[in-house]
Amino acid sequence: MKSFLDKHFILLTLIIITLGAVQFCVLIHRQEIGTTLNTIEKIRKNGKLRLITTKAINTYYQYNNKPAGFEYDLACEFAKFMNVELDIITPGWNNMFAYLKQGKGDFIAAGIPITAPRREYADFSIPYMTIQQRIIHNNLTAGPKDIKDMEFKIFHVRPRTSYHDRLADIKASGVALEYVLHNNIPTEELIGMVHDREIKYTIADSNIALLTRRFFPDIRIGIPIQERESLAWAVRKNDGEMLKQINKFFLYAIKTGILKRITAKYYGNIDNFDIYELKKFHDRLKTRLPQYKDVIKEESAKHGFDWRLVTAIVYQESHFDPDAKSFTNVRGLMQVTEKTAKEMGIKNRRDPQQSIRAGIKYLSLLYKRFDYIKDESQRLLFALASYNIGYGHVKDAISLAKKKGGPPNTWKGLKAVLPLLSNAKYYNKTKYGYARGWEPVHYVERIQTYFDILKQKKAAMSG
Repeated sequence: MKSFLDKHFILLTLIIITLGAVQFCVLIHRQEIGTTLNTIEKIRKNGKLRLITTKAINTYYQYNNKPAGFEYDLACEFAKFMNVELDIITPGWNNMFAYLKQGKGDFIAAGIPITAPRREYADFSIPYMTIQQRIIHNNLTAGPKDIKDMEFKIFHVRPRTSYHDRLADIKASGVALEYVLHNNIPTEELIGMVHDREIKYTIADSNIALLTRRFFPDIRIGIPIQERESLAWAVRKNDGEMLKQINKFFLYAIKTGILKRITAKYYGNIDNFDIYELKKFHDRLKTRLPQYKDVIKEESAKHGFDWRLVTAIVYQESHFDPDAKSFTNVRGLMQVTEKTAKEMGIKNRRDPQQSIRAGIKYLSLLYKRFDYIKDESQRLLFALASYNIGYGHVKDAISLAKKKGGPPNTWKGLKAVLPLLSNAKYYNKTKYGYARGWEPVHYVERIQTYFDILKQKKAAMSG
């Protein structure tokens, strides 16, 4: 009897345990169903927005251990828009869409054109830029005159790119071209190989070609091989809420001027240098800069300036010529006036070390005069304009910007009114009078361009 009861007790216990397990499983299953989150909900819950991108000059890179790049800056604004932090994931070009599909990131922002093949495995936001594929060749190599002239030529590109797709289409149309595929090599690296004549041809989007030409002045941007294409951000297929949020952000970025500002920052001055001027700049980085590089670095460090920025100023002022003299009798590497030389405590403006010391010290004083401008990058542009045209004229321009209702503490607002200082209608009402106000605008934007080149030109500017 006891054995029977024991058996039935054990059986009953197993039934209860089994039923309890079933009930528990049902409960867990119901909980999972009830808490399944879409991408946007997960982002808000975790407080992190995961950007999948690639390391390149038009997307994301590090400078002085700080992240930069067009796509990075735009993604930062998107993270602010969502009030979350931004995480960066760089799996390599070939792996980006696989990472997206596997849920290892929330969206791709990497200068990606919308193409029919890509629409099969991803959805795309509204476009934010249009570009066109162009052939890149060295200036000593003849470029194809048209699509048919691409025959028997070898092109080097990354696989699974719009360049690869387009070359395959052209070849399939009967043009007997060849192409070599390079895994995860940035387009600018292939352009560098063209510049150094290691390969003859590559393909690049027009925005990348124009950016990279500043670093590799011996390249030529050849014929287009495709109609204009649109760049956009990519999300997982059918991830409607994420797509909706990105499109909402882009509309906000357009309305508020965020997109225009970031575009101007990275692409605003890319086409204002002719190739011979760029060639001269790069040549003088090699032939003239080395003898002044150490003192530039030493003196820049004393005042907290990036030595590459100071190098850009020195080049703009004198082309690294210590005997340079302007028509207004400013002298030396940093074109210091006699008055400024005395105020900065130097005796010989033509002495490279003294000139650099005086110029940087003077720039530092100007920079401090604008300490009410909290954005340090904007403050620096005001200091540079003052270095060129004089502090008094910049103050006049600020007053003029205020009167006209413009933003007086931004470079955008200042450069809009500086040229007006050459107009009697305006300068007759200022304290310091007439000035060639277009010159500091040109001056500052040239320095910005040289500075960008120096930040990117790692091979020539190592250390």
